[in-house]
Amino acid sequence: MTHMFRTFVSGLILLLPLIITLAVVAWLGQFIINYVGPSSVVGQALMTIGFSFSASQFAAYVIGLVVFMVIVYLLGLAVESKLRSQLSKTLDSTMRRIPLIGALYDLIQRFVALMDKKDVEGLKSMSPVWCFFGGPQSAAVLALLPTPEPIMVGDTPYHAVLIPSAPLPVGGCLAYVPAAWVQPADVGVDKLVSIYVSMGVSSPLKIAPLPAAAPAKGKLATT
Repeated sequence: MTHMFRTFVSGLILLLPLIITLAVVAWLGQFIINYVGPSSVVGQALMTIGFSFSASQFAAYVIGLVVFMVIVYLLGLAVESKLRSQLSKTLDSTMRRIPLIGALYDLIQRFVALMDKKDVEGLKSMSPVWCFFGGPQSAAVLALLPTPEPIMVGDTPYHAVLIPSAPLPVGGCLAYVPAAWVQPADVGVDKLVSIYVSMGVSSPLKIAPLPAAAPAKGKLATT
């Protein structure tokens, strides 16, 4: 009986990575369907486009999706051409003028820029950091620091940090934590994203903090 149990566990351990991978893919698929599927707000908008060509809901959704993909592809061609700068400036200036939405758009745009390796300035503007909630050797979170400049809350310097969510790091929360709790992390942006997407599975066994001198007035030292 013990031998049979060990054999079963061995097989389960072998299949466990595959099972977890399929579960994550299924969760992501369900997440996408909830937001862009036929019953979602986006799906209804796509069907509105498709109803001009077909009375069937499913066919209308597929047609609307194809039309949307073609539009995105044409925009991609425009972005790769000389129109990129003009289109980007027009879109950015329009979105940033909208109250509340403009601030959210700016934050999301800066995070997306981190995924674009060609955007060197975007990579420099945010950097991975450790946030120790409660002080050194306490609960730690890998986060992104939008700017090394602190803000003063009373007499205490604080840093604004963006804490991604898992497994989709495009979401998360913005927190203000004491500057003494924040220090640079020896982790690239790509690795940070990989850790969150894999829900910690791809975390290295050891991540050493970057050596940093004592910053003046709470400003985080950068390398």
